[in-house]
Amino acid sequence: MNPSSAVAAVVLRAWTRLRALLLIAAAGTLLAACANKPVASTEVMPFDRAVQQAVDDLIVQTQKMPAFLARVESRLQKSRIVIDPLIDGTTGQQTEVTQAAQQRIVQRMQERFSQFTVSQVDSQAVEQAQYLLSGTLTRQADASAGRWQLALALTDIKSGTVVAQTVARVADEKLDTRPTAFYRDSPVSTRDRAVDGYIRTSQTPAGQQADALYLQRLPTTAVLQEAIDAYAAGRWQEALTRYEAAAQRPDGQQLRVYNGLYLTQMQLGRTADAERSFGQLAKLGLEASKLSVKFLFRPGSTEFLNDARISGVYPMWLRQIARQAAQMNNNCLLVTGHTSRTGSESINERLSLQRATIVRTRLAAEAPSLARRLKEAGMGFRENIVGTGADDASDALDRRVEFKVEDCAASS
Repeated sequence: MNPSSAVAAVVLRAWTRLRALLLIAAAGTLLAACANKPVASTEVMPFDRAVQQAVDDLIVQTQKMPAFLARVESRLQKSRIVIDPLIDGTTGQQTEVTQAAQQRIVQRMQERFSQFTVSQVDSQAVEQAQYLLSGTLTRQADASAGRWQLALALTDIKSGTVVAQTVARVADEKLDTRPTAFYRDSPVSTRDRAVDGYIRTSQTPAGQQADALYLQRLPTTAVLQEAIDAYAAGRWQEALTRYEAAAQRPDGQQLRVYNGLYLTQMQLGRTADAERSFGQLAKLGLEASKLSVKFLFRPGSTEFLNDARISGVYPMWLRQIARQAAQMNNNCLLVTGHTSRTGSESINERLSLQRATIVRTRLAAEAPSLARRLKEAGMGFRENIVGTGADDASDALDRRVEFKVEDCAASS
């Protein structure tokens, strides 16, 4: 063996030993960090502890992933996780408390699991990430199992497989469920097929496929989140540019996109553009046969709120809903009023029907040809989404007016 070959052999043996030590050390560090953590614990915990337990459980599960040790061979070779902002599992909205949960998730992962690089979803991060973290925080009807349930899922973006999923039960009775700026201001409920796919993925057990449509729309979701963040910061023109970019994508026909276009155009004084965007909102909702609009009435009254900043746009909303409904190929439109949980059931049943009748009358005035195809109903608080009776921004969806397309023969 010549001297150069001998040196090469020594170097190779030394590297092989070092590689083995790195694997053992890295795996040992991870196991130590995650030791004694319960998996899918049924214990009901305070909010902060529940978030920590969920994160730790999620990372423990990643150790079962194929080729996990190979990925931790070098500490410079980190896996990248992108977080799609957590949402309320009932309303589909980002709220103050889902933001707080996300901040704690990022902090926990940075403190305890340095083998991962974690960032919020944006166009660049999505292109570089191996994994997607999604999560919901959902109010529970049965308080014995916790007031809230936090569900987190880690999805391999390339394969579309949920590689880890966990649930933590939260004891706190009161959390700050106020919607963040974009969701608070949106005139139409943002929950659609894309949002449903997010919720479904967050609650999908490990080893199963994430919602295909949700993953397919992830690049557009990244652009949309950039717009939502700009809106929250009051950067109206930047937000509008990003909403417009999302709308131009093949999968950009989404309620969140057109809510954003409407809001930013109104902020910039572009009222004609805003009306067109609201018309598209109405069209998308009616095509899905569920358009939930935040018409807000004075308490106990059939009159809209006496605040021009809120109700001043309602005539335009009604005009666009009527125009879109009039093009429904002779289908009927059921107008349903809803109320919050404040007050008795009988009073709210009657009040919700009276409010639906007022809206029905206004639609008929806007589009006389639609009059014979309009029906009304009142649900009181039987179909509350939030159900707190807070009568503020946090439960505005409970006081909605809903529009559903129906076959006239079936509904007669």
